[in-house]
Amino acid sequence: MIKRFFCLALLLPLVGCASLASTGTSTQVTGSVKTEHILVATTRARSDDTEEFFSGERGVGLDHAAVFVSIPPGHQAGALERPRYGQPSADRHFVIRDRTYLNSDEVFSKAVNAEIATQENSDRDVLLFVHGYNTGFSDSVMRFAQFAHDSGFQGTLVLFTWASRGSPLEYFYDRESATIARDGLEKTLKLLAGTNARKVHIMAHSMGNWVAMESLRQLQIAGNPTLGGKMGEVVLASPDIDVGVFKAQMQRLGRPEKPYNLLVSKDDRALSLSQRLSGNQPRIGNYAEDTEIADLGIIVYDLTSVKSDDSLRHGKFAQAPEIVKLLGGRLNDGNQFSSNDMRFSDRLQTLTRNIGQVVATTGDIVIHTPQTVLTRPDEILTAPIEVFGNTVKSVR
Repeated sequence: MIKRFFCLALLLPLVGCASLASTGTSTQVTGSVKTEHILVATTRARSDDTEEFFSGERGVGLDHAAVFVSIPPGHQAGALERPRYGQPSADRHFVIRDRTYLNSDEVFSKAVNAEIATQENSDRDVLLFVHGYNTGFSDSVMRFAQFAHDSGFQGTLVLFTWASRGSPLEYFYDRESATIARDGLEKTLKLLAGTNARKVHIMAHSMGNWVAMESLRQLQIAGNPTLGGKMGEVVLASPDIDVGVFKAQMQRLGRPEKPYNLLVSKDDRALSLSQRLSGNQPRIGNYAEDTEIADLGIIVYDLTSVKSDDSLRHGKFAQAPEIVKLLGGRLNDGNQFSSNDMRFSDRLQTLTRNIGQVVATTGDIVIHTPQTVLTRPDEILTAPIEVFGNTVKSVR
């Protein structure tokens, strides 16, 4: 019985990050199909399988690539249309159209600058995404493309993909691979800060948050926590991190110049299983004490009541359309949020423009800011907010 339970526990945890059916490439692209261009930095080894491009094994150093993903005309927000079997069709499925290796850091940086040059001046931000456990290379590309498309993010897309084997039985291998990848992510952030990007936003999911938080911690220790002033929004979605470890990381980081954005859901079944595997230590992504975490200098979005098609409730950041739109607005307006000593009422009003309709129509999102719990747009606009010791009265 014990063996059976252990195998089940290994099989089920974090299936919200689960590997999807294998996706081949397709050239059946019509004029109505939209595409997302994704630049890749990875600690994976290159694959002998031309379909997968990068394997789940650990590479040596940092490698790079560029990928185009097509989105089907009938795509539904929050969904990731994939074939149940056989080859994908661009008219009905997400399809990786073109892939190419970028053989040096310099070539990667030039590719980033070339992509930035195609953007309007107001859109010259970079969004860096770090995926979670049990995620193959193609799966990470597809999920990021879906999120980017549905969120409406207007800037340059960069995927950081670490050596996950894409198997539910490889939890511990993946966790060690995530730890190994923190130096690669730190280097990637420095490379991006050296480009013409105006801001570099970071969004991580599940175990990818461990990579992100450790890299941010390393930047702090190195004396460069803001990437020379280019650090943008930090979005931590459903982090698979021990609460005690997260608090220690934040203690070393100190209060960020701009509050981090943390997405939690107390009904996250995947993180509940991870908690069991980790000595019953709570994970920060399903932790119940939102205000305690908010007081570390974090805006906590409690998504417990938000519905999605994800049975384990672990992928709401990408699968619940209202959350995707919220994050897209937050990221697109991220350049307007400077340090915490700005007029906080301005930041609150900008935030309200992004979430007001969502809260008004669903009543499902609870937002915790430092010292304050906000559940309605009018409260966001009118409540006195204590921010890092300074009480500010918001204005309409």
